[in-house]
Amino acid sequence: MDSEPNRPMAEPDAEAAPPIRDAATVLLIRRDQTGGGPSILMGQRGAGAIFMPNKFVFPGGALDAADASVGLASPLGTTCAMRLALDAPTGLAAPLAVAAIRELWEETGLVLGTPGPWSGTVPEDWQGFAATGHLPAAAPLSFVFRAITPPGRPRRFDARFFLADAAHVMGDPDDFSRASDELSHLHWVPLAEARKLNLPFITEVVLGEVAALAENGGPPDSVPFFDNSGDTPRFRRLA
Repeated sequence: MDSEPNRPMAEPDAEAAPPIRDAATVLLIRRDQTGGGPSILMGQRGAGAIFMPNKFVFPGGALDAADASVGLASPLGTTCAMRLALDAPTGLAAPLAVAAIRELWEETGLVLGTPGPWSGTVPEDWQGFAATGHLPAAAPLSFVFRAITPPGRPRRFDARFFLADAAHVMGDPDDFSRASDELSHLHWVPLAEARKLNLPFITEVVLGEVAALAENGGPPDSVPFFDNSGDTPRFRRLA
C-alpha cells in the first residue's frame, strides 16, 4: 500500500477565452421606387462556419490591421464619429468605417465609394476595390447599433452596425459577381419579411431597431448598445 498521502488532482487548464475583436457590419437598404417597402441585403453563412453556421446575416467582419492605414474619400458624419468614440480606443471610428466598406466589398462585390485614384501602396485586401477606380467613402454610413458577443461563444466581436442607402453603391446593386464565397444566397429581402429568415438573435433585434430608421434616414436619436463584455449583460444607449 502506498504510504504517501493522497494528493489533490490537478485541475485541467481552462481553455483560454476568445478575445473580443472589433468588427463592423453594413445594413444596406434599398428603397422601392415603385412605392413598395424597403429591402435589405442579406446572405447566408455556410453550414461549416464556426460562427453562426447557416444563419442569414448582414455583410460584415472583423477589423483588419491594414484598415487603419486606408484613407477615406469622405468622412463619417460628426454625430456618428462621436458615438463610435464612446467606450472605445481613440482613433477607432475611421478604421471601423473602412472595415465596413471593405467587408461589404469582399462579401458582396458592391462598392461604397467615389471615383478616384489611390496614392501610395494599396493594401492587399483593398487591391480589388482599388482596381474598380474608386476610393472608400464613409459619408453614406450611419452608426445605428452596437453589440458585444456574449461569453461562451467560439468567437466574440464588438460589432458596430452601419446603415447605408443602396443609392450610394457604385454600379449595379444586383451584381454580386465579384463577391467572395463567404456568404451564399445573397439577395435583397423585403424589410417587412426579413425576420422570417433563420437569423441570429442579435440580427433580429437590429432589424427591429432599424425598421423606423429605414423610413426616416439620418442618424438615430441614440444608438442601442448590448454590452456583454462582462459577466453581467448590460443594455444602454449611446447618445
